[in-house]
Amino acid sequence: MRVIIVGASALGLDLSKKLIAKGDEVVLIERDPARAKEMAEILDCTVINAEGTRPDALEKAEICEADAIVTCTDQDQNNIIIGLIGKSYNVPEVIIRTDDLQFQEVAKKLNFRHVINPSQIATTIISDALRGVNIIELSALVRGDVRFLSFMVNENLNAKKISDLLLPDKSACIGLYRKNEFILAKEDPTFQPNDELIIVTRAEHVNRILSLQTQPGSGED
Repeated sequence: MRVIIVGASALGLDLSKKLIAKGDEVVLIERDPARAKEMAEILDCTVINAEGTRPDALEKAEICEADAIVTCTDQDQNNIIIGLIGKSYNVPEVIIRTDDLQFQEVAKKLNFRHVINPSQIATTIISDALRGVNIIELSALVRGDVRFLSFMVNENLNAKKISDLLLPDKSACIGLYRKNEFILAKEDPTFQPNDELIIVTRAEHVNRILSLQTQPGSGED
């Protein structure tokens, strides 16, 4: 797998090391010259000293050949811009790191499938651990070709209910987030703008389910 990582933050560095150890081809883009020089000395991968929001820098990293791009800069705005550029080059997997929850919502509204907020994840785990709650990591639940998806409701689903969704076989809607409230699917709520659907499905059905966002008729064939 060829992965472009933008930003030599602690996350970017740790991810680079792990992917390199797995044998993946990594290209790291870092804007700070001193940091880029340091990364080039300690990492066995291509390091490019450039501004990752520039298309020419991403082209130098051969973005057209990338299987994935991961944005790890400390600027949420830049991460979203880089992600949009990745989408424009049809990179199969675009993963966005955010720190600000407002930008996390923006990224989801832009239909990024993978939006990671490290501080939110860590805070949730620590808070629950302090209350004595054992958390089963999602990664432990994802086996074989099972996939968990989330996406924001748009106008194509307005006034519809979870029961109106025509999902593929072996797929189910678990529920939805409405601001900070989680509503179970069995309550069959009527969709509202900015609701976030949570669906479990098979890998082969991912694109069909995501098309619910863009095709009228709630996924009808």
